[in-house]
Amino acid sequence: MSGRAAVITDLHKIRENAHTVVAALGGRSVVGVTKVTCASPEVAHAMLSGGVTALADSRLENLASLRDAGVAVPLWLLRATVPALAEDTVRFADVSLESELETLAALDAAAARLGKRHAVVAMIDLGDLREGMLPRALPAFVDAAEAAGHIDLLGIGVSLTCYGGIVPDADNLGELVALTQSAEARIGRRLLVSGGMSSSLDALVAGTLPERIDSLRIGESILLGVSTVTRDPILGLHTDAIVAEAPVIEVMRKPSLPRGTVAQDAFGQKPVFEDRGERWRAICAIGRQDVVPEGLVPLDSRVEVLGASSDHLVLDVDALPEPPRIGETIGFVPNYAATLRLFTSPYVEKRYVGA
Repeated sequence: MSGRAAVITDLHKIRENAHTVVAALGGRSVVGVTKVTCASPEVAHAMLSGGVTALADSRLENLASLRDAGVAVPLWLLRATVPALAEDTVRFADVSLESELETLAALDAAAARLGKRHAVVAMIDLGDLREGMLPRALPAFVDAAEAAGHIDLLGIGVSLTCYGGIVPDADNLGELVALTQSAEARIGRRLLVSGGMSSSLDALVAGTLPERIDSLRIGESILLGVSTVTRDPILGLHTDAIVAEAPVIEVMRKPSLPRGTVAQDAFGQKPVFEDRGERWRAICAIGRQDVVPEGLVPLDSRVEVLGASSDHLVLDVDALPEPPRIGETIGFVPNYAATLRLFTSPYVEKRYVGA
């Protein structure tokens, strides 16, 4: 035991999940999204060995680290860049997702200066209200991309579910296909149809994913094994490829109801407590600076997460046959929000197994 909180990734399970997703999509290309792991090279290579054909991240710094780690496949920048970062975008990303004409022009100029070509996927907003131009703006964007000297229009894409919670279905995905076909008729060549992210796997399972969609950007379902629409397991994927553990620093029998006047906690919330009498409690050395405690599911169902401060995770362990010992680790399966913070925190050790 290291005495530190850790996030442990089973690379064998990541490979198996990637392979299952790739096989289920039946020949469509899968772009593996690494952003929740801060572009862990170990995770990237596991995804690649599972059959993904490209990798994607929302941070240029993460794409640069993948290049430094020797990753040679196409890299996609998932978050639209700004003109000031156009040169870095062209240096580190082969493809970026764009919707602004001003940014498109900056990328073209940067690619010209660097003597390179840069591919873009034109993003359309089909209701989720995150990124993407409205459909009526697509013809002008297509024309500008085709007129640019160092830009290749790779395809048309959409993001759904991440912000507005909009579910990919036959209507919005069908509209994406129709818009792509209109753009293809305009320029006289075939384009990639980037039909969304992990949430589009639900459309695959439901049989409503259009055949013409030939690429998906998949991260959470490969890493956590769940649908991003329902957060239920999907495609028989491993749901425990990533687990977290934290050491116990205090174990005591205490009242379940605080004593005194209740005001706001450290995060501006007024907590509510249930009087359950005296119970065994454990505190683990991890907190909100490192994880979203509401996103932790204990591996042992008899353990209950009560809450957390910046640095302390408070657990009810009364149902265990014996209270945990000081220094003993307690394990959890994190959801997406918790995983994101675990990998981002410099205070959480990153471990890999199953290489």
